[in-house]
Amino acid sequence: MSTGIIIAIDGFSACGKSTLAKSLAKELNYTYIDTGAMYRAATLYFLDNEIDWDNADAVDGALPQIRISFRDNPNGPGQVTCLNEKDVEQDIRSMRVSQSVSPVAAVSAVRRFLVEQQQAFGAAGSCVLDGRDIGTVVFPDADLKIFLTADPQERARRRLAELLAKGQAVGMQEVVENLTERDRIDSTRADSPLRQAEDAVVIDNTVITQEEQLAMVAALARMRGA
Repeated sequence: MSTGIIIAIDGFSACGKSTLAKSLAKELNYTYIDTGAMYRAATLYFLDNEIDWDNADAVDGALPQIRISFRDNPNGPGQVTCLNEKDVEQDIRSMRVSQSVSPVAAVSAVRRFLVEQQQAFGAAGSCVLDGRDIGTVVFPDADLKIFLTADPQERARRRLAELLAKGQAVGMQEVVENLTERDRIDSTRADSPLRQAEDAVVIDNTVITQEEQLAMVAALARMRGA
């Protein structure tokens, strides 16, 4: 049996990175590490505790109080994100957090704090990580790098459906504006901006199914030794 590899999945918001990463990890019997959830959990902590992320001293004082972990979902498949031992999976997916996560993720101290944890989580290999800088910063030597993209309107449609399914009262315009602003911040931030790694395989999933995409990436992973 082959040893496990590290698989990095990057891309824009609402391109289905987490959906692909979770399915791929299940297909390969790998560990899934949701790096986006880690930034969302940190954002939730800042919001709930009224931490000004533009204040370097306030951020430095808050980060040691943030403990992020993952555990199996007791109510179904997959895992839940925990912040200081509390299940915050639903809270971190709210529009409230979505509207603030990109500026929080642009703070260098936050990125250093979480990248170190992500590298520790994935050091053993046999893992799938998704985010915006996995193949460029967190694991630049990842065995397989995927960069996902999709038509902006399709991405907005997917995100709106996701939020409405969770009972959140939002409109299409609000979702479009949120995704546009997150893309702008993520792509232009000074520290670890969202960009495609030179050796990444680019997949535009606007018109392909999740099943087709999974089969494609699983085949690539097995070719790389998964």
